[in-house]
Amino acid sequence: MTVLDLREAWSELIERRPGLSSSVHAYGRVFEAWVEASPPAAPLGWTEEDCRRSWANGIPLAVAAPPDIASAAIEDLLGLAMEIVGGVRDDAAVALGRLAEQWDRGEVTPGSLLATPGRVAALPIPGLDESITAFLAIVALRPSLQGYLDACRAHLRDADWDRGVCPFCGAPPGFAEVIEDGRRRLACHVCGGAWTFRRLRCPFCGDDATRNLGRLDFEAPADQGYFISTCARCRGYVKELDQRVRWNGGPPLVEDWGSPHFDLACVRAGYQRPAGPVILAG
Repeated sequence: MTVLDLREAWSELIERRPGLSSSVHAYGRVFEAWVEASPPAAPLGWTEEDCRRSWANGIPLAVAAPPDIASAAIEDLLGLAMEIVGGVRDDAAVALGRLAEQWDRGEVTPGSLLATPGRVAALPIPGLDESITAFLAIVALRPSLQGYLDACRAHLRDADWDRGVCPFCGAPPGFAEVIEDGRRRLACHVCGGAWTFRRLRCPFCGDDATRNLGRLDFEAPADQGYFISTCARCRGYVKELDQRVRWNGGPPLVEDWGSPHFDLACVRAGYQRPAGPVILAG
């Protein structure tokens, strides 16, 4: 397994955006904790044929073959995520208390945090909105899922998957990049997966009518190369980075968590996304 160490990339981003460091510093704790995380369960040993059969049927790998993740392996990470949420969302305190009780009783398990196609996580606890449950799932599961699925990454070809959810775990995209050859690549924060996707298509509702697809650009020199793709039909948005313009961008999760001001602009304009940020920089 490749060590999940995003600390240096995070430090470099904060150097580029020092004005945000105080509001997003909690994310740095996550990157530190991931380096110390417990080893994942045994990796999924599917062959190329196995993977492509699942993709041909429209089924993400971790949905077809859910990983067996021990509660003890992610408990500390989940606790850290809950602590961070509690520090920025006063309205979630009661719901987080219920979650802790249900976890202790075994009513909420690592499997409860796994994605269902199109949703990062669906914890049935009133008061935990989708941005919170998504953050809890990302922080708790990323090391385990990345290790579980890494061996299957190389089997994916562009032609194997054209859906707006991760072919590896089923979560919706958290970020997008336009790579050097002009293709659009969506990124999954839950498992670290990536897949190509049509540029003129909404990954959330699938709309490809040009009249409904928009783009928001930013004028500040520091934000050159970043833009927002929007959909008037579902009011969804995804942040994107054009690597042909900004070659020194960081990993997708780092870029996403390090740009809450983009999310704030989108929210104010009436757009939303399935795994929105827990922290908004006002």
